[in-house]
Amino acid sequence: MNIFKKHIMHVGEMASGAKLTVPVYSYKPKNNTAPNVYIQANMHGAEVQGNAVIFQLLELLKNCDIQSNITLVPYANPVACNHKNGEYTLGRFDPITGVNWNRMYHFDEAVITSFAQQNIDACEEEVSANFQQLLLDQIEQKLDHNIWGITTGQRIAYQLQRMAHKADLVLDLHTGPISSKHLYCPEYAKASANFFDIPHTIFIPNDFDGAMDESTFCPWWSLQQAYKNLNRNFVMGEGAFAKESFTVELGSQEQIDLDVAHQDALGILSYLQYKGVIDSQKKDYQPQKMTRYGCYLKDYKALYSPMGGMVDYLAEFGKPLPAGEPLARILRMDNYCGNESGDGNPLHNICLDRQVIPILHFASASVNQGTELYKVFSDYFEL
Repeated sequence: MNIFKKHIMHVGEMASGAKLTVPVYSYKPKNNTAPNVYIQANMHGAEVQGNAVIFQLLELLKNCDIQSNITLVPYANPVACNHKNGEYTLGRFDPITGVNWNRMYHFDEAVITSFAQQNIDACEEEVSANFQQLLLDQIEQKLDHNIWGITTGQRIAYQLQRMAHKADLVLDLHTGPISSKHLYCPEYAKASANFFDIPHTIFIPNDFDGAMDESTFCPWWSLQQAYKNLNRNFVMGEGAFAKESFTVELGSQEQIDLDVAHQDALGILSYLQYKGVIDSQKKDYQPQKMTRYGCYLKDYKALYSPMGGMVDYLAEFGKPLPAGEPLARILRMDNYCGNESGDGNPLHNICLDRQVIPILHFASASVNQGTELYKVFSDYFEL
C-alpha cells in the first residue's frame, strides 16, 4: 500500500498572527521513471468539489503502481475557503485587492530569449534542468528577496507555483457557477483531452493571463519558440518539453458529491496511466466512451443579459442548442399588463442566431442588465 506523507505549508499570517496553512500530500517512489505530477484544488473558495476528488485520488492511489512523484494539495487557498457571507462562500476575488485569486501567478517572458541564447548548445537534459531552476529561482526571488513585499494572494499563489514548477503534469481543479464538466487544455496537448472523462474541452493558446495552468506551460512553450528562432527545434510535449497543464472544471460550485468525485478521480487516473505515472501495463483505468466536443478559446463565448430581471434558465448543458431556441427566459413583473406603466410583456426569451453548446450559467436567478448569463461553445467540433 502506498502511503502519502502529509505536511503543513504556511502560506501567510492573519492580523492576529494566526498562521494561514495548506495541507500537502506527497508520494515519492523508489524509482522515478515517469512525469512528476502536481494537483491542487479550491483556489476559489466556493469551488469545493476538487477537495473531494483529491480525497478519492488518495484512496485509489494507495493501491496503484506509482512510477513518479505525486503532490496533491486540497484547500489551496485558506483565505478564499473561509470567505463567507451568510450562507454563501464568496472567495473568487481577493477581498483586499479585488483581483481574481487565479490570476496572481508569475511568468516573466523577458527571460526566455536570453536563456535560450545562453543555453543554445546545452543538451536536452541540461536545458530542462537549467530552465526549471530558473523558474524556481524567480519564484524564490519574489517570495524572499523582494524588498517591496507582495500581496497575500501573490504569497499564496507563488508558494503553490513553486511546487507546480517541480512537476511535468499540472492539474488545477475548479468548478463553474452552475456548470457542466469541462477542461481547459493547451492547444498542443489536444490528444490528452481524450483521456479525461470530460465531454467538453476548451483549447487555449500560449497567452499568459495569470492562471496556474498558463504559468506552468506558457514558459516552456515560449522557450520552445525561442529555440526555434535560433534554429534549434524541440517538440512541445516531448522530451525535455513534455509539460502539460490543465484547468479541470468539475461541475458546479458550493457542493460536493463523493460518488461523482470517485468517477472524476477515475478519469484523472486514466490520464495519469496514459502518461505512465501509474503502471500502464495493467490497463486498470481507461477513459469512458463518450462524444467529446472541443472549441478554441476564441469561440468560447459569454452571453450577457440584455435586461435586468428574474431568469428561468432553459438550455440543457452539453447538448447542441439549435439557432433560435431559447437559452433562457426573463421574467419582468414590472411589465405585467396589470401595471399601467408596463408594456404588457412580462416574459422575454433569450435566443441566439446560431447553434451553440451551453456549458455553464450564472448561479442566481436574479440578474442585472449586463450580467453574464451563459457561456457557450459557439463554433465546436468533435474530438
